[in-house]
Amino acid sequence: MKFIDESRIEVIAGNGGNGIASFRREKYIEKGGPDGGDGGRGGSIYAEADRNINTLVDFRFTKTYRARNGESGRGSDCYGKGADDVILHMPVGTVITDLNSGEVIADLTHDGERALLAEGGKGGLGNIHFKSSTNRAPRQCTSGTEGQSRELQLELKVLADVGLLGMPNAGKSTFIRAVSAARPKVADYPFTTLHPNLGVVRVSHEKSFVIADIPGLIEGAAEGAGLGHQFLRHLARTSLLLHLVDIAPMFEGTSPVAEARAILNELKKYDQSLYEKPRWLLLNKVDLLEDKEAKVAAFLKEFSDYDRYFVISAINGDGCKDLTYAIMEHLLETKEREQQMASDSAQESDASSL
Repeated sequence: MKFIDESRIEVIAGNGGNGIASFRREKYIEKGGPDGGDGGRGGSIYAEADRNINTLVDFRFTKTYRARNGESGRGSDCYGKGADDVILHMPVGTVITDLNSGEVIADLTHDGERALLAEGGKGGLGNIHFKSSTNRAPRQCTSGTEGQSRELQLELKVLADVGLLGMPNAGKSTFIRAVSAARPKVADYPFTTLHPNLGVVRVSHEKSFVIADIPGLIEGAAEGAGLGHQFLRHLARTSLLLHLVDIAPMFEGTSPVAEARAILNELKKYDQSLYEKPRWLLLNKVDLLEDKEAKVAAFLKEFSDYDRYFVISAINGDGCKDLTYAIMEHLLETKEREQQMASDSAQESDASSL
């Protein structure tokens, strides 16, 4: 199945039913008084995160979603029936934006999280609400209000702790196979990965993290070249980026240093905040080198834009285990810092309100 991570839809909530002006008419009761009921509310449209859904493919073909209108009121104090709400199930990680205003309506990060997309109209009032001691036969009633309508942009950003960066054929898919149970397609030609792959890396029975492999980047990706630019958004939620570099390229004349710099340039062009995330360098395929230490030293001498570096071989797992332990430690420290900052901010807010 093609990975669908972006779509545009229109949502139209139901209108509220109209209230009516009606009077009680029964034998032997000459002045029964007003008995017009209210209209029912229109149906609203909600989005709900569902962990069982992985793509936005359902929204690729159906572009318009409508809720029913509320029923009008009736005589004998009968109120109109309200319309049922419409629930749109979306993958966890979907960001919903109003196309006209640019407002982010919802960011569905938890399974079962629900957000209101379009509110149904309110039902109109029947004439029973307008009776008084001076107006015993009111003929006033109000119409129901219109439901909201919106044009929305849906964008899926996968929820991963760690993201993989690298040129096509850098070994990202092989790496994710080596450290997790994910089994992405692996081949000896570029652009093997055509959609994001998620793998759960289990460090112990109680500790694990999620790693995301996206299609490889090429020079010009930020302007739309290649496949990887379509999926850079999936790295936005990650806490750590792993930059894989093929230290032993298959094509003669290919410079690992030039490729590494090209990746960082594309990252910086696409999103400065993404560029500023913690980034570790992984020198992959060292099993193919005869003079490994000299090659690694020469590379590090020319390329130093990283927080930490590791020398690995994804094909046979060399260095991968130590790397996963280091990643887990980094993620736990990051989480602890974020919790402390949130706690300090809450305390400051409480102190300022006193």
